Amino acid sequence: MTSTTVPVIFDLDGTLVDPAGGITDGIATALREHGLPVPSQELLDAMVGPKLSDSLLKVAAVPPAMLEAVIRTYRMHYLDVGIAQSRLYPGIVELLDEYVEAGRPVAVATQKPEALAHIVLEHHKIARQFLAIRGSAADEAAAAAGPVGKAGIIAAAMTALGTQHAMMVGDRAQDVAGALANGLDCIGVSWGFAPDGELEAAGAVAVVDDADGLRNKVDELESVRSTALSEVRNDGAV
Repeated sequence: MTSTTVPVIFDLDGTLVDPAGGITDGIATALREHGLPVPSQELLDAMVGPKLSDSLLKVAAVPPAMLEAVIRTYRMHYLDVGIAQSRLYPGIVELLDEYVEAGRPVAVATQKPEALAHIVLEHHKIARQFLAIRGSAADEAAAAAGPVGKAGIIAAAMTALGTQHAMMVGDRAQDVAGALANGLDCIGVSWGFAPDGELEAAGAVAVVDDADGLRNKVDELESVRSTALSEVRNDGAV
Protein backbone atom coordinates (compact mmCIF):
# COMPACT_ATOMS: atom_id res chain seq x y z
CA MET A 1 0.00 0.00 0.00
CA THR A 2 1.41 3.38 -0.95
CA SER A 3 0.98 6.71 0.78
CA THR A 4 -1.45 7.74 -1.95
CA THR A 5 -3.94 4.97 -1.20
CA VAL A 6 -4.69 5.38 2.50
CA PRO A 7 -7.86 3.38 3.19
CA VAL A 8 -11.05 5.10 4.29
CA ILE A 9 -13.38 3.37 6.74
CA PHE A 10 -16.98 4.57 6.78
CA ASP A 11 -19.69 4.36 9.39
CA LEU A 12 -23.03 3.27 7.90
CA ASP A 13 -26.19 4.91 9.31
CA GLY A 14 -25.91 8.68 9.30
CA THR A 15 -22.76 8.60 7.18
CA LEU A 16 -23.36 6.56 4.05
CA VAL A 17 -27.07 5.90 4.46
CA ASP A 18 -29.82 8.22 5.65
CA PRO A 19 -32.24 5.95 7.55
CA ALA A 20 -35.00 8.49 6.75
CA GLY A 21 -37.04 7.39 9.74
CA GLY A 22 -36.54 3.69 9.14
CA ILE A 23 -34.63 3.24 12.40
CA THR A 24 -36.52 5.64 14.65
CA ASP A 25 -39.93 4.53 13.37
CA GLY A 26 -38.91 0.93 13.94
CA ILE A 27 -37.79 1.62 17.50
CA ALA A 28 -41.02 3.49 18.24
CA THR A 29 -43.08 0.66 16.75
CA ALA A 30 -41.26 -1.99 18.77
CA LEU A 31 -41.66 -0.06 22.01
CA ARG A 32 -45.38 0.45 21.42
CA GLU A 33 -45.93 -3.21 20.58
CA HIS A 34 -44.40 -4.17 23.90
CA GLY A 35 -46.37 -1.60 25.86
CA LEU A 36 -43.38 0.62 26.57
CA PRO A 37 -43.28 4.44 26.43
CA VAL A 38 -41.81 6.03 23.31
CA PRO A 39 -39.17 8.73 23.87
CA SER A 40 -39.31 12.11 22.17
CA GLN A 41 -38.19 12.40 18.55
CA GLU A 42 -35.00 14.11 19.73
CA LEU A 43 -34.14 11.13 21.91
CA LEU A 44 -35.09 8.68 19.16
CA ASP A 45 -32.73 10.48 16.79
CA ALA A 46 -29.98 10.26 19.42
CA MET A 47 -30.38 6.47 19.36
CA VAL A 48 -29.16 6.29 15.75
CA GLY A 49 -25.48 5.39 15.76
CA PRO A 50 -24.72 3.84 19.15
CA LYS A 51 -25.25 0.12 19.72
CA LEU A 52 -29.01 -0.49 19.65
CA SER A 53 -29.12 -2.56 22.84
CA ASP A 54 -27.27 0.15 24.75
CA SER A 55 -29.64 2.84 23.47
CA LEU A 56 -32.72 0.82 24.31
CA LEU A 57 -31.49 0.26 27.85
CA LYS A 58 -30.11 3.73 28.55
CA VAL A 59 -32.31 6.05 26.48
CA ALA A 60 -35.61 4.18 26.14
CA ALA A 61 -35.32 2.54 29.60
CA VAL A 62 -36.29 -0.88 28.26
CA PRO A 63 -36.28 -3.43 31.10
CA PRO A 64 -33.36 -5.86 30.57
CA ALA A 65 -35.74 -8.83 30.63
CA MET A 66 -37.60 -7.37 27.62
CA LEU A 67 -34.55 -6.30 25.62
CA GLU A 68 -34.24 -9.35 23.38
CA ALA A 69 -37.95 -9.31 22.47
CA VAL A 70 -37.94 -5.57 21.68
CA ILE A 71 -34.88 -5.94 19.45
CA ARG A 72 -36.47 -8.88 17.66
CA THR A 73 -39.63 -6.86 16.97
CA TYR A 74 -37.56 -3.90 15.81
CA ARG A 75 -35.53 -6.06 13.43
CA MET A 76 -38.66 -7.52 11.84
CA HIS A 77 -40.03 -4.03 11.24
CA TYR A 78 -36.69 -2.78 9.92
CA LEU A 79 -36.37 -5.62 7.42
CA ASP A 80 -39.99 -5.30 6.28
CA VAL A 81 -40.21 -1.52 6.10
CA GLY A 82 -37.18 0.35 7.38
CA ILE A 83 -34.57 -0.57 4.77
CA ALA A 84 -36.90 0.52 1.96
CA GLN A 85 -37.27 3.93 3.65
CA SER A 86 -33.52 4.54 3.69
CA ARG A 87 -31.55 6.37 1.02
CA LEU A 88 -27.94 7.15 0.24
CA TYR A 89 -26.69 10.62 1.08
CA PRO A 90 -25.95 12.88 -1.92
CA GLY A 91 -22.60 12.30 -3.58
CA ILE A 92 -21.79 9.04 -1.78
CA VAL A 93 -22.07 6.77 -4.83
CA GLU A 94 -19.85 9.06 -6.88
CA LEU A 95 -17.27 9.30 -4.10
CA LEU A 96 -17.11 5.54 -3.64
CA ASP A 97 -16.85 4.96 -7.40
CA GLU A 98 -14.00 7.46 -7.54
CA TYR A 99 -12.13 5.78 -4.70
CA VAL A 100 -12.53 2.30 -6.14
CA GLU A 101 -11.37 3.47 -9.58
CA ALA A 102 -8.34 5.17 -8.00
CA GLY A 103 -7.46 2.04 -6.04
CA ARG A 104 -8.22 3.49 -2.62
CA PRO A 105 -9.43 0.70 -0.29
CA VAL A 106 -12.73 1.42 1.45
CA ALA A 107 -14.47 -0.42 4.26
CA VAL A 108 -17.49 -0.15 6.54
CA ALA A 109 -17.40 -0.29 10.34
CA THR A 110 -20.86 -0.15 11.90
CA GLN A 111 -22.49 -1.11 15.17
CA LYS A 112 -25.35 -2.55 13.13
CA PRO A 113 -25.22 -6.38 13.03
CA GLU A 114 -22.78 -7.34 10.30
CA ALA A 115 -25.20 -9.52 8.35
CA LEU A 116 -27.78 -6.74 8.38
CA ALA A 117 -25.19 -4.21 7.23
CA HIS A 118 -24.55 -6.41 4.19
CA ILE A 119 -28.29 -6.46 3.44
CA VAL A 120 -28.55 -2.67 3.65
CA LEU A 121 -25.51 -2.12 1.43
CA GLU A 122 -26.75 -4.70 -1.08
CA HIS A 123 -30.14 -2.97 -1.13
CA HIS A 124 -28.40 0.26 -2.13
CA LYS A 125 -26.15 -1.59 -4.61
CA ILE A 126 -22.87 -0.42 -3.06
CA ALA A 127 -21.77 -3.53 -1.13
CA ARG A 128 -19.36 -4.51 -3.90
CA GLN A 129 -17.44 -1.26 -3.43
CA PHE A 130 -16.13 -2.27 -0.02
CA LEU A 131 -13.20 -4.58 0.61
CA ALA A 132 -14.46 -5.19 4.15
CA ILE A 133 -17.78 -4.78 5.95
CA ARG A 134 -17.56 -5.22 9.71
CA GLY A 135 -20.30 -4.89 12.31
CA SER A 136 -21.57 -6.26 15.57
CA ALA A 137 -22.71 -9.80 16.29
CA ALA A 138 -26.19 -10.95 15.31
CA ASP A 139 -27.21 -11.14 18.98
CA GLU A 140 -27.12 -7.48 19.93
CA ALA A 141 -28.37 -8.22 23.41
CA ALA A 142 -25.32 -10.33 24.21
CA ALA A 143 -22.90 -8.56 26.51
CA ALA A 144 -19.71 -9.69 24.76
CA ALA A 145 -20.59 -11.00 21.33
CA GLY A 146 -18.36 -10.11 18.40
CA PRO A 147 -15.99 -7.14 18.38
CA VAL A 148 -16.30 -4.98 21.50
CA GLY A 149 -17.78 -1.55 20.75
CA LYS A 150 -16.94 0.75 17.87
CA ALA A 151 -13.21 0.54 18.63
CA GLY A 152 -13.28 -3.23 18.20
CA ILE A 153 -15.30 -3.04 15.01
CA ILE A 154 -12.93 -0.48 13.48
CA ALA A 155 -9.99 -2.68 14.50
CA ALA A 156 -11.67 -5.63 12.78
CA ALA A 157 -12.09 -3.57 9.61
CA MET A 158 -8.42 -2.56 9.70
CA THR A 159 -7.40 -6.19 10.10
CA ALA A 160 -9.58 -7.17 7.14
CA LEU A 161 -7.96 -4.42 5.06
CA GLY A 162 -4.52 -5.56 6.15
CA THR A 163 -3.46 -2.10 7.30
CA GLN A 164 -2.52 -0.16 10.41
CA HIS A 165 -3.16 3.17 8.69
CA ALA A 166 -6.56 4.48 7.65
CA MET A 167 -9.00 7.36 8.05
CA MET A 168 -12.38 6.98 9.72
CA VAL A 169 -15.50 8.85 8.59
CA GLY A 170 -18.53 9.02 10.87
CA ASP A 171 -21.37 11.08 12.24
CA ARG A 172 -21.31 10.36 16.00
CA ALA A 173 -18.94 10.64 18.93
CA GLN A 174 -18.64 6.83 19.04
CA ASP A 175 -17.05 6.89 15.59
CA VAL A 176 -14.48 9.44 16.73
CA ALA A 177 -13.71 7.59 19.95
CA GLY A 178 -13.36 4.28 18.10
CA ALA A 179 -11.01 5.85 15.57
CA LEU A 180 -8.85 7.49 18.22
CA ALA A 181 -8.62 4.21 20.13
CA ASN A 182 -7.07 2.71 17.00
CA GLY A 183 -4.74 5.66 16.37
CA LEU A 184 -6.78 6.98 13.43
CA ASP A 185 -7.99 10.44 12.50
CA CYS A 186 -11.76 10.71 12.21
CA ILE A 187 -13.49 13.09 9.84
CA GLY A 188 -16.96 13.95 11.08
CA VAL A 189 -19.91 14.53 8.75
CA SER A 190 -22.51 17.13 9.65
CA TRP A 191 -25.35 15.45 7.75
CA GLY A 192 -25.81 12.68 10.30
CA PHE A 193 -27.30 12.53 13.78
CA ALA A 194 -24.78 14.21 16.07
CA PRO A 195 -26.03 17.21 18.06
CA ASP A 196 -24.20 20.46 17.39
CA GLY A 197 -20.68 20.34 18.77
CA GLU A 198 -20.62 16.60 19.53
CA LEU A 199 -18.09 15.65 16.88
CA GLU A 200 -15.75 18.55 17.64
CA ALA A 201 -15.88 17.82 21.36
CA ALA A 202 -15.12 14.15 20.72
CA GLY A 203 -11.94 15.06 18.83
CA ALA A 204 -12.85 14.85 15.15
CA VAL A 205 -9.98 16.20 13.06
CA ALA A 206 -12.55 18.07 10.96
CA VAL A 207 -16.29 18.21 10.29
CA VAL A 208 -17.45 18.43 6.67
CA ASP A 209 -20.81 19.39 5.23
CA ASP A 210 -21.01 17.44 1.97
CA ALA A 211 -19.34 14.75 -0.12
CA ASP A 212 -17.12 17.27 -1.90
CA GLY A 213 -15.92 18.57 1.45
CA LEU A 214 -15.20 15.02 2.55
CA ARG A 215 -13.22 14.29 -0.61
CA ASN A 216 -11.17 17.45 -0.12
CA LYS A 217 -10.46 16.74 3.54
CA VAL A 218 -9.34 13.16 2.81
CA ASP A 219 -6.98 14.49 0.14
CA GLU A 220 -5.67 17.16 2.50
CA LEU A 221 -5.00 14.74 5.35
CA GLU A 222 -3.37 12.29 2.97
CA SER A 223 -1.09 15.02 1.64
CA VAL A 224 -0.08 16.00 5.18
CA ARG A 225 0.61 12.38 6.05
CA SER A 226 2.64 11.84 2.87
CA THR A 227 4.73 14.95 3.58
CA ALA A 228 5.35 13.87 7.17
CA LEU A 229 6.48 10.40 6.09
CA SER A 230 8.78 11.92 3.48
CA GLU A 231 10.37 14.19 6.08
CA VAL A 232 10.90 11.25 8.44
CA ARG A 233 12.62 9.27 5.67
CA ASN A 234 14.81 12.23 4.77
CA ASP A 235 15.81 12.79 8.37
CA GLY A 236 16.58 9.14 8.77
CA ALA A 237 18.80 9.18 5.70
CA VAL A 238 20.97 12.06 6.93
